[in-house]
Amino acid sequence: MALISKSKLVLIHVSQSGKMDWAKFPGVRKTLARWKLLPAGSAPSAVVELGIDVAKVIGRGSDPVKGVLRYIEQYGADLIVLATHHHGLDWLYHSISEPVARKSAEMTLFVPADTRGFVSVADGSVSLRNILIPVAPTPRPQPAIAGAVRLVEQLSCESGKFTLLHVGEEGSAPKVMTPDVTGWTWHRITKQGNVIEVILETARETDADLILMSTDGRAGFLDALRGSHSERVLRQAHCPLLAIPESSHVAAFIS
Repeated sequence: MALISKSKLVLIHVSQSGKMDWAKFPGVRKTLARWKLLPAGSAPSAVVELGIDVAKVIGRGSDPVKGVLRYIEQYGADLIVLATHHHGLDWLYHSISEPVARKSAEMTLFVPADTRGFVSVADGSVSLRNILIPVAPTPRPQPAIAGAVRLVEQLSCESGKFTLLHVGEEGSAPKVMTPDVTGWTWHRITKQGNVIEVILETARETDADLILMSTDGRAGFLDALRGSHSERVLRQAHCPLLAIPESSHVAAFIS
């Protein structure tokens, strides 16, 4: 995403000692070489020539969430990417008062471990064909819809399907605008049942590559996930989840 949007990519590690072997950071140049975008053994300057800026940051502190938030407060961020693990979502599972996604008020992409993402690790190709967008009167779903449209346009996804899912009574779905996107179709579904379970079920049925949702802070989707269903959504979902704050302008990389 940083490569396509010609933006800055920051890899951050926070530890109590403030120390880490730089070699343990993900290898950006190695990845770009594997994708045939750089020759093997290229100098760091070759990355800049591709139009992106990469920074690797080591912070010191006992709470990685607070460390990341301090960095965002100082330098800003348009998109936060968090890997989640099968033993639980570290920032949700433990008693952390200021979760990154909620307190930062920025778009957050959750990428569950051992699930397929929409960017190939092997060659960097993008496979984004089915996007599931749960909609409800609150929070407003339009930011999620706008984000989905701009995302597929920015990533040059030629064809696919947007599925708008409403969990509730027939006729109670909020009215939304669905822009025309060449090669993409819109489908609307209304189901009844437990919201989290229905989202997971529909993600499987539609073979979703991405679940994309609006949030509205403390009363929004992320707070609902902090309850007993929190681990189930991102443990059982077979795809990443992108949360867009209702007040977001839809960040620069998909603007």
